[in-house]
Amino acid sequence: MSALYILCIFPTHYGSSMLCSFHFAGDCWLLAAIASLTLNDKTLARVVPQDQNFGPGYAGIFHFQFWQHNEWLDIIIDDRLPTFKGRLVFLHSAEHNEFWSALLEKAYAKLNGSYEALKGGSAIEAMEDFTGGVGEMYEVRKAPDNFHDILEKALKKGSMVGCSIDTSSTAESEARTPFGLVKGHAYSVTGIDEVSYRDQKVDLIRIRNPWGQVEWNGPWSDNSSEWRLVSPSERKRLCQTSLDDGEFWMKFEDFKMHFDKVEICNLTPDALEGNAAQKWEVTVHQGSWVRGSTAGGCRNFLETFWTNPQIKLCLTEKDDGQDECTFLVALMQKDRRKLKKIGAEMLTIGYSIYEVLKDGHLPKDFFRYHASKARSKTYINLREISDRFQLPPGDYVLIPSTFEPHREADFCLRIFSEKKAITQFIDFLSGLLSCLLCIVCMYTYTGFQLNNYLLQLIVLRYSDEQFQIDFDDFLNCLIRLENASREYPLLLRVCKPVWINSEVIFNWAQISNQIQPLY
Repeated sequence: MSALYILCIFPTHYGSSMLCSFHFAGDCWLLAAIASLTLNDKTLARVVPQDQNFGPGYAGIFHFQFWQHNEWLDIIIDDRLPTFKGRLVFLHSAEHNEFWSALLEKAYAKLNGSYEALKGGSAIEAMEDFTGGVGEMYEVRKAPDNFHDILEKALKKGSMVGCSIDTSSTAESEARTPFGLVKGHAYSVTGIDEVSYRDQKVDLIRIRNPWGQVEWNGPWSDNSSEWRLVSPSERKRLCQTSLDDGEFWMKFEDFKMHFDKVEICNLTPDALEGNAAQKWEVTVHQGSWVRGSTAGGCRNFLETFWTNPQIKLCLTEKDDGQDECTFLVALMQKDRRKLKKIGAEMLTIGYSIYEVLKDGHLPKDFFRYHASKARSKTYINLREISDRFQLPPGDYVLIPSTFEPHREADFCLRIFSEKKAITQFIDFLSGLLSCLLCIVCMYTYTGFQLNNYLLQLIVLRYSDEQFQIDFDDFLNCLIRLENASREYPLLLRVCKPVWINSEVIFNWAQISNQIQPLY
């Protein structure tokens, strides 16, 4: 009982708690994220709440918290774990008296629908669900010139940073290089600094192996000759030791030579320690791509691209000491892993950013003559696609989309900016397809000015599979409008369009049109 008590709250020795997977290699991405999670006490305590014990009130259940689409969910599980021949089947610890990682994985599997749903993924995906942060992935050999500055700023902001060495085959997984590094293994980046060496400044980076042992044995390793020429005060400042504790320094240039991939999870202000410097400004928008309404596809489909959701982005403040504004854009398609059981797959998603000189929804002709100012590196079928941008202060419109038109999904769009940015959804007041034209004209004539959300609801209610509206449905909609205008006279202002708040929209839509909210 005492052993379990230790496990259900926190691992007792992070370095010795080697996580591994038995019989099921598809969730190694989750293993890497959990290993990084143990390095941040505050974040770990949020995901694995400390109010759990085996006291008199123990009922055989545990609860864990995960971030999902801008809210924290509390997931409750029982204490039964899947085994095969007396051994845990999925994630487990090398310490036989620790089960916290296996329980955490079970809760995460419940969140996503099943253990099978966890097959295949990236560490960043789980890191985001553990922290609510936004992930970035860099191929080290293709990293930008300011890669060192990006890592330094990320660590100052309290971000979770991981790195790894690629493998060319499963046989190479966990194989050691001549320099003591492990291929396919998830390392954590814990610091970045510089040191005076032979009258020169040398950039160093500190790496941690979650195993708690097996370290780099090249230049600037724990027992290397380079440290003999560094002053004791510098060594103390850098906390340099010769212990085989899994943490080591290496030259930044050697790091770029030996590691292949770096993943950064930028944390939201509420997930950071109070002393974290330069916290991100965060804005979040929830939306959906709806066939016949807002599922316009990418720029290749000019006839429908302009109907995609459009978000106004106002960059007002330059970065400190810079002429441009730095921000991250992360577009996430919601619940696709959970929907695997009904055959849903990850859609191919991306986004574009256009500079604008005036307010309002951008029409089709705008995209015929204007190129994007920035865009996602590619359209890809991942849960989330994110990129970092630097643009001059000004007004922009961000357009998230699927690659092909008429592909439906809900999405969550997040913008992380170094300085405060102003964002808002732009409603469009004209339609493209026959159904939209009829409905928009009809409601505008009677004094209603439709926003995107209400228009999507009405299109879903009255359009057919070709997104057209026939005469009978048009007449039905017209009669319901007439009835609504009599039933809700306070909503109408004679000859003056009015905006309706969201609460009234839902009430009016459900009663007079017999339709339900999208999300």
